Amino acid sequence: MKYPIQLTPKERLLKAVQMRKDIVEMVHAANSGHPGGSLSSVEVLVHMFYEVLKIDTDNPKWEDRDYFIFCKCHITPAIYSILSRVGFFDPATLNTFRKMGSELQGHPSRFYPKGIEMSGGSLGQNISITQGVALGLKAQGKANRVYGLSSEGDLQEGCSWEALMSAAHYRLDNLTLFVDYNKLQIDGNVEDVMGVAPLDEKFKAFNWHTIVVNDGHDFDEIIAAVKQAETLTGRPKVIILNTVKGKGISFMENNAGWHGKAPSDEELKIALDELNKKEQEILTMQ
Repeated sequence: MKYPIQLTPKERLLKAVQMRKDIVEMVHAANSGHPGGSLSSVEVLVHMFYEVLKIDTDNPKWEDRDYFIFCKCHITPAIYSILSRVGFFDPATLNTFRKMGSELQGHPSRFYPKGIEMSGGSLGQNISITQGVALGLKAQGKANRVYGLSSEGDLQEGCSWEALMSAAHYRLDNLTLFVDYNKLQIDGNVEDVMGVAPLDEKFKAFNWHTIVVNDGHDFDEIIAAVKQAETLTGRPKVIILNTVKGKGISFMENNAGWHGKAPSDEELKIALDELNKKEQEILTMQ
């Protein structure tokens, strides 16, 4: 199937709920994984993969495609959910996540499943790769757009800032970077571990067009930010999404303990009950 397509507001919300169900079910089934940061990335992935990216799920290496590179590579539950839901592979295989013989390993591989542009895991390395892809396409005069999804953990690595400096130097306006800014990491509050604030001022100082989304779970704000970024030229663009780690599951929200922890049977039931209730509320919306 070819994208982008247009979703209704209700469809966007329902797809976000489905992704959150996938995430908690996958991590529970594997008894391993990273739910917190996966849940905070849902809305931007729904909007980008359905409504923005020029991709063909039947031809993943289509020469004219847009590139979406995951720099935040611990969030494979979210990565595999969105890739399967848009049609790169069968969602029925999600329950094999992190199991022996499965293609759905704990960190992404560019060889499988379909739809992943670059392997990853080590923090920061894929921002450099994203910059390199954008530079290569720009040098060839190609019109492909390049997007990356990063995190504070990536931005705590020095190689990231070398890449950001280089992207501005080469005026890579074919590049847009998202930062899922949920302000928590495995060891606690980002600002206690290794502060990155103020992110907006840092990116501006590195000569990037900088857009801040106050609520990174509000589709209207995300859509407006992406449209604004598309109008900006001459420099790379960054969209800083203020998000909530564990978003959508009450006991996981703003709790660093859910960075890399699987829910128990009882916790999974509570999470799915909350998501099913949310789904029913959406379905009754006018």
